[in-house]
Amino acid sequence: MPHLRPLALLVSASLMAGCAVGPDYHRPDAALSNRFLGQSSVEQRSGATRASLVAWWEGFDDPVLTEFVAKALEQNLDLAQAAARVAQARAGLGAANAALLPSGNINGQAARARQSVETPLGQVLNSTPGYDRYGSAYELNLNAGWEIDVFGGLRRGREAALAEYQASEAGVAATRLAVAAQTADIYITLRGLQARLDITNRQVKTQQDLLEKVQLLYSKGLAANYQVHQTEGALSQVQATVPVLQTGLDSAMNALDVMLGTPPGTHRRQLATMESIPAAPQITAMGTPADLLRRRPDLIVAERRLAASNARIGEAIAEYYPKFSLSALLGSATAVSAGNLFTGDASQATGALGLRWRLFDFGRINAQIDQAKGQEAEALAAYRQSVLRATEDVENAFSALVNRETQTTTLTQGEASLTQARQSSFIAYQKGTASLIDVLNADQTLLQASDARAQARTESARAAVAAFRALGGGWQPPDAQPVAAR
Repeated sequence: MPHLRPLALLVSASLMAGCAVGPDYHRPDAALSNRFLGQSSVEQRSGATRASLVAWWEGFDDPVLTEFVAKALEQNLDLAQAAARVAQARAGLGAANAALLPSGNINGQAARARQSVETPLGQVLNSTPGYDRYGSAYELNLNAGWEIDVFGGLRRGREAALAEYQASEAGVAATRLAVAAQTADIYITLRGLQARLDITNRQVKTQQDLLEKVQLLYSKGLAANYQVHQTEGALSQVQATVPVLQTGLDSAMNALDVMLGTPPGTHRRQLATMESIPAAPQITAMGTPADLLRRRPDLIVAERRLAASNARIGEAIAEYYPKFSLSALLGSATAVSAGNLFTGDASQATGALGLRWRLFDFGRINAQIDQAKGQEAEALAAYRQSVLRATEDVENAFSALVNRETQTTTLTQGEASLTQARQSSFIAYQKGTASLIDVLNADQTLLQASDARAQARTESARAAVAAFRALGGGWQPPDAQPVAAR
């Protein structure tokens, strides 16, 4: 049929078209070095255990830490929200896929009407011999429609939806990594506070013993009254730090419960017994800065959002061009009786080629394109900034890990020396060759050194957690890089 030839050519062109308007996406280059600045120092560290990036928390060799991280990855509500966002993005991708396919629906109706004889039309009909005021109508139709994606606007929309779906999947991995790292960080902080509280309580006991001895010497006339007050004041200063540390410990326990998706206080009894601060394991297979583009899920999120914004430009440009659609109707209608509905005389059919072209709306289209390009430029800057921040995170974590461990070693040696000095000063005080001030100063210095050593050990373990998180540890990245849909 000659009049259908243009329609057939249009459909063929749309099916064979392999390109779409707008820029094709290419991953931007990232200028990264071959090694991290602090990589050599971290590789030279010695640790009791080794940790893989996938399940790095097991490398701390703390069963309770491993248990809590596993619970958090199962029960954390941030992860539940991220999973819900994936479901939303999956639905958006399904809608974009469906837009490329024909749509169809069936509609039908059966009606029974009674004509008024008081209206002008009713009066005329009522004057007709054999007029029946009652009438019936039956109709059943199959409708189908298809927007022909000649210039690729719908395909660009699907490309954007696919990239957004991939970003949401990577977002789940990013949330998973953050949950594991935050849980481990809170747990290590909690153990550090317990260690500091234990040091303070032991110092309180030491000061109380000293006060008893000074009071005994005072009762025998071998010590002055001001020495008793000095010792009492020193004891009060140490005791005053206990509530502060206890408040921090309670907050850490509550924060850990929330990370596990449970009410505060749920695991307090399990955590009541003091355990040692987990030691930072060796970091193996840390890779190169370029590997962060594959390992860090937050970078994958930023890159996929950039791909989506690039596709939105093509989707906006496609509005310059006309939209073609095919529609058809096949059905049956009768006003006689339902029995005549599917007879040849009751059949009806319609076919149409639709055209929609925003011919006089180019000003708005230009604004939409400019907006899409602006969003793409913003996403590109955000991606590049994310890459720089990622390498910064790694370098900062490496520096903190190495330096905190050096500090811990130094403070441990100093603590041992100050412990001996305190014992010597007390013996000298008992012999009358040293003053009480010397003993109190030795106690204060030893307390500060012990507390600083506990803090340094805590911070070194936390720096290890930060390093694993910065390297993208805690999940298994895909083997292949995600690519935009073509």
